[in-house]
Amino acid sequence: MNTSEIVNFINKVELFQILLPLGMVFCLAKFLGLVARKLQMPQVVGEIIAGLILGPCVLNVVNLSNPSYGLPIRSIAEVGVIMLMFSAGLGTNLKELLRVGPLAFIVALAGVAVPLGAGTALYYAFGFNNGNRFFEALVIGTILSATSVSITVQALKELGYLRSKVGNTIISAAIIDDIIGIVLLTFVIRLAGGDGGNHEGIGIICLKILLFFVLAIGIGFVFYKLFKWLENRRPHTRTIPIFAMAFCFFFSYIAEVYFGIADITGAYAAGIIFCQLKSAPYIERKIDVCLYMFFGPVFFASVGLKTSLNGMNLAILLFAVALTLVALLSKVIGCAGMSRLCGYSTSDSLKIGVGMMTRGEVALIVTDKGVNAGIIPKMINFAVVPMIITSSLLAPIILKVLYSIWSDNKVKHIKDRESQQKEITYSQMYRDNEHEDVVIIKTKVK
Repeated sequence: MNTSEIVNFINKVELFQILLPLGMVFCLAKFLGLVARKLQMPQVVGEIIAGLILGPCVLNVVNLSNPSYGLPIRSIAEVGVIMLMFSAGLGTNLKELLRVGPLAFIVALAGVAVPLGAGTALYYAFGFNNGNRFFEALVIGTILSATSVSITVQALKELGYLRSKVGNTIISAAIIDDIIGIVLLTFVIRLAGGDGGNHEGIGIICLKILLFFVLAIGIGFVFYKLFKWLENRRPHTRTIPIFAMAFCFFFSYIAEVYFGIADITGAYAAGIIFCQLKSAPYIERKIDVCLYMFFGPVFFASVGLKTSLNGMNLAILLFAVALTLVALLSKVIGCAGMSRLCGYSTSDSLKIGVGMMTRGEVALIVTDKGVNAGIIPKMINFAVVPMIITSSLLAPIILKVLYSIWSDNKVKHIKDRESQQKEITYSQMYRDNEHEDVVIIKTKVK
């Protein structure tokens, strides 16, 4: 057997090994997603529970630490969250986003300050000490300050309120939260004297963030004009969705690698750039098909697959329970309270607070960096992961209950006439185009 045959054999074995866990994830995630919908809950709840059942928490038949298939599944999940945020950007009402931007910034500040203080106080109350108690407590507070918007976005999409004022406020505030969290973590690591050799100064980080948004505006204007020209020149092709998806991946990569911004922020910015195109609804539908069929179930199931109860003891268990309660309440109190002060109604303020209480990949990133810098102990992972799972499960359910009590009929039933007309026109155009493509192919064959 020569070298090429050995490589082909190894590749086949790896492909075979990833197919089985993917098949199990798809089957159980879809089944429990349908059960959740039958119970009047968002499907994402069922998909997360599927990950809990298949992962180390219960059956341990799909383990993301497995070297044979763990990395590919995690990569698929990461692509899923990037596509989800790109789809959210495409479905954004840009005028409404600009209108709520200043309010979202104020809400984000409260959504960072309250959890930061509450998390710091909680760590002091439990008396953990890994060497420098003050900075340990600050890192715990920083972990609680982050918001994972992806699960809330999916829940709002299913409920039909993503384009509302509340939806735009949640997305904008969550992205600002993550940016503040990254800067805050860098600040704490630098002051704590942790493993900061690879960490840049606070001024450089802030400058990079500013340059990213300046670049996003400049490049966004150029590519918007380019895609608008392409849209007018080739309106009867699938060229625009393909190139838009490619641009999303490029922009996500640039944000993460060159500017230190989360890739999901770059994906959302890419969606914002194209949301004013006439073909934006068509692009969004194509992305949603990929999400629903493949990337979405893997991503939401991966939230449950990452949960492990190994190494749990009574002290960590009590801390995990307290951390979860503080994480949920501090976000709701901070964001809902500030939203109310900013003029939102009581019902909308509660929706914003609940929508902001989910934690996810950013909280895990902050935890990992704190552990790697030697500031917090590894055992904190056992408290952070259950907090992420609990918030991810409760937020969609509570949002569903809140919208059933206070339904936003203006958003739910009265769409913008111009946007609706664009969607109808382009839906018909692309349906006609697909038929024309078939006719052309048949003609060429003859």
